[in-house]
Amino acid sequence: MKKQLSTLIVFSLSVITSTAQTKADSLRADSIYKSMELQGVEIVKQKSLVKSDIDKITYDIESDPDSKSNTVLEMLRKVPMVTVDGEDNIQVNGSSSFKVYVNNKPNQMMSNNPKEVLKSMPATSIKKIEVIINPGPKYDAEGVGGILNIITYSQGIEGYTATFGGNVSNRGVGGSAYATVKSGKLTMSANYNYSYDDAPRSSSGGSRKTIGNIGESSSDTDNEGWSKSRSHFQYGTLEASYEIDTLRLLTASFNLWTGGGSGNSESHVVATSPLNNSQLYRYHSFGNTENSYSSIDGSIDYQRSFSVAERLLTLSYRIETEPDKSDSYTNFRDMQAADGWDNFLLRLKNQRNDGNENTIEHTFQTDYTTPFAKIHTLETGLKYILRNNTSEDDRYEQTTYSSGDYTYDEEHSSHYRHHNDIFAAYIGYGLKIEKVSGRLGMRYEHTLQDVEYKLGRGDDFRKNFDDFVPSASIGYKLAQTSNLRLGYDMRIYRPGIWYLNPYIDDSSPTNISQGNSQLDSEKSHSLSLNYSNFTSKFNINLALRYGFTLNSIERVTKLMLDTQIPGLKAPTGKEVLYSTYENIGHVQGTNVTAYINWNATKNTRIYMNNRLGYTNMNDGGTLRNHGWNLYVYGGAQQTLPKDWRLSINIYAVTPRVTLQGRSNSYSGYSVGIQKSWLKKRLNLTLSATNFLKKYKYYRSSIEDSYFSSHNWSKSVVQRFNLSIRYRIGELKASVKKAERTIDNDDVKGGGNNSSNSE
Repeated sequence: MKKQLSTLIVFSLSVITSTAQTKADSLRADSIYKSMELQGVEIVKQKSLVKSDIDKITYDIESDPDSKSNTVLEMLRKVPMVTVDGEDNIQVNGSSSFKVYVNNKPNQMMSNNPKEVLKSMPATSIKKIEVIINPGPKYDAEGVGGILNIITYSQGIEGYTATFGGNVSNRGVGGSAYATVKSGKLTMSANYNYSYDDAPRSSSGGSRKTIGNIGESSSDTDNEGWSKSRSHFQYGTLEASYEIDTLRLLTASFNLWTGGGSGNSESHVVATSPLNNSQLYRYHSFGNTENSYSSIDGSIDYQRSFSVAERLLTLSYRIETEPDKSDSYTNFRDMQAADGWDNFLLRLKNQRNDGNENTIEHTFQTDYTTPFAKIHTLETGLKYILRNNTSEDDRYEQTTYSSGDYTYDEEHSSHYRHHNDIFAAYIGYGLKIEKVSGRLGMRYEHTLQDVEYKLGRGDDFRKNFDDFVPSASIGYKLAQTSNLRLGYDMRIYRPGIWYLNPYIDDSSPTNISQGNSQLDSEKSHSLSLNYSNFTSKFNINLALRYGFTLNSIERVTKLMLDTQIPGLKAPTGKEVLYSTYENIGHVQGTNVTAYINWNATKNTRIYMNNRLGYTNMNDGGTLRNHGWNLYVYGGAQQTLPKDWRLSINIYAVTPRVTLQGRSNSYSGYSVGIQKSWLKKRLNLTLSATNFLKKYKYYRSSIEDSYFSSHNWSKSVVQRFNLSIRYRIGELKASVKKAERTIDNDDVKGGGNNSSNSE
């Protein structure tokens, strides 16, 4: 018995010893595993910034260190399929016609003035940017280049989180705040940003030469001047989601975007005779402007899920208003005129132009999507938009130069109403079989336009459009990380009020412009082939695109007698440059874009974003132009010990072709350094852009058979920026979004104001 007990004790001790050894080995192994796991986490530091899908490409702004000091416009230079030239003009897929969304909802103010708004937004407020290159039938049929969807909300861990930031530069200051909180089934987030920009004084000038038929009414002009501006921009968003139960979700949002500014300018104009180079006239003009713009919208979405995965029913309503206001004064001094040109200078009366524009729209929408037979998906929906555009441009003239009183000029004021109702229906089909995925869609849109002139030149009219818009795409998964996609799109454009408004702007007697109320919608077709391969080490996205438009809206400038301009007050029979918009563009374009990101080591990232394009365009008559355009952007980021990070970027763009000329070439560079403390809760960033040279020149030209015009500008491009961000709290919950919501992307805004070349 004692022997058995002794044996049992020895066996028990052996088991305990063995177990302890096993635990020790297990802990050691676990420690080794965790060590290996931590090493793996270090490698993930240089994670892929780009993700590709069958219909879009996503750039992770939040994970790019340069976002801590740059604006959204500057970050766009890195986004695949997007280019930004030296004058901050944006192109998507080689086209200046595109739409801008914010959190999956359209923002008409941004679409109308993308460069003005996006260069005011700090990139720290952005999580990611989606380039929707192949919009399906659920999207409104607007936007040749596609859609930029800016995602501003952020995510974190359970509880709450708040992030505060501020920045100061040699041009201005800015600040931001973001917070999210969750209480039961209710989650809310709020975001606020403010920026102020005091732009340094810039210079500009140009010349216009008469070609061909030179007569006594002809003149060559030279001008030179300067301008100074100040601007501010702020926006706030409030979003909430409430989970009624596991199958029903209610979401709501409120957004306020507002900005404005003021500026002063001076210009000196001299005109000479092309016959004998004698002086015909000269004058000084002084300008003072103030403007403001806003976009206020609210929306509510109800989403119903079902026991069948991915089956969804969504009901949505959205209301938006966009009031804009401008007030400008133009004064003339030191006027001299040769015999026969006195009447021309008599038109140079001191003026005040008071403009008010607004858009109010209501949108109702329902969407339904359902999978069937495992590999198929069907989506369908209805949409109705009620949109009222108003524009009131009032002119006042000073009767005598010694008096400060202005008299209302009713004859050349304009009050204009544009009612626009749109009904749309769509159906789409999706298929996914192992490595193959495809989409087919058809969208029908009926547009009713009712134009009414309350005051000023123009005849009331009604115009209806019926458009069937097909789309198709097919994708093939070549390997686990690589995909190939082929797509076709037809897109349309409805001219916005900026293009339609017939108000005559003759504040400059030598350059007169107005809109065209008779414009029709554009129709554009494109084919695209896209290859992407994204791994933890190497990312590449290549795209080939061909597109054509037969009736694109182009800004056309002609040298003509001012007596030929209908409605112009007190014409003198002299030649002036007259600009308007016409459906005359026959545009063909081919683009090749390449995005490459190489994580050379766990701490080193090297990247490039390039585009090569060829454009051929004409007006079906005498105007035609063609040429190549190259855009190059490249840089490197290096993670250093103790949470330091360095980035270097360079970029260049060759002149871009327009119907009557070419834009400016441009190049630049930037350097940034970032330091983090407190487990990366506190971040400090210092950056410098074009720091070796203070000024940069920009040049552009316009030509036709009767004149050539060359313009230049010189502005300060040096920029030094210091920013700081601090985050408190932890939060896992984020405001949930309905899978489908309202997105009105059907109107072409005037802010792009350039050729809609592919």
